[in-house]
Amino acid sequence: MIRASHILVKDETTAKKLLYDLQSGADFGKLAKKHSICPSAETGGDLGFFGRGQMVKEFEDAAFSLSVGGISKPIKTEFGYHLIMLTAKR
Repeated sequence: MIRASHILVKDETTAKKLLYDLQSGADFGKLAKKHSICPSAETGGDLGFFGRGQMVKEFEDAAFSLSVGGISKPIKTEFGYHLIMLTAKR
């Protein structure tokens, strides 16, 4: 089981800009609340704990490959482009 947060946007250009902002020290939760089109934006992008088989494959593969505190490059799924931050493993 892992716990992750994400920011979901419609296009890769926006995702890349947000990734740059995160790498420059921006707060993940604040960017998620402001920019994410997912309902999880209300909680700063927090998706809670989940296991394999609960998310779409591209998202899941990226999330499970991260170290705690790590942020993914933009990941394209049928929903748009995600930036994923792994917050915990258990």
